[in-house]
Amino acid sequence: MTQTQADDATTLTSADRVRTRTYSWTDPAATVAALAGRSGLDLLSAMGRGELPPPPVMATLGIEAVGFSEGHASFALNPQELHYNPLGTMHGGVLATLLDSATGCAVHTVLAEGTGYTTLDLNARYLRPVTTGTGRLVVTGTVLSRGSRTALAEARITDSRDRLVAHATSTCLIFPLPPH
Repeated sequence: MTQTQADDATTLTSADRVRTRTYSWTDPAATVAALAGRSGLDLLSAMGRGELPPPPVMATLGIEAVGFSEGHASFALNPQELHYNPLGTMHGGVLATLLDSATGCAVHTVLAEGTGYTTLDLNARYLRPVTTGTGRLVVTGTVLSRGSRTALAEARITDSRDRLVAHATSTCLIFPLPPH
């Protein structure tokens, strides 16, 4: 870097460094209404095929559905600057959202029509920092045990080199959904 380039970099104002992001999402009421008459796997598969809109959090963070099967749910995310914490790495809350989505949706795939879930706990372990150079992240959730009132699931996030980035276990409460 020449001295002129260094001087130019130090004279940039904060407005010169501002990034702008615009995105859209679909009213989640359509998906909530579609709960009636569908099992969890049916609902998630319909979202994956584009027949139902995904939840707004997916557009907010840039999460994409990869696939769903009985007891399993997978999502992907390409790390972006907007995910960064002050240290220039992905915020742990973004990784926790990926882990929670994968564990919860894995549980959802084993639930019958008229049954819902909510996360009771999420125990996450972060194993390496994530930046835009890390490449595409893939998270896969798997149900480990399902009872009548709770289910236990785990999720693993791997990077583009198939290295483990984070791992979590989660307990979900299972309950009947109110009629729509």
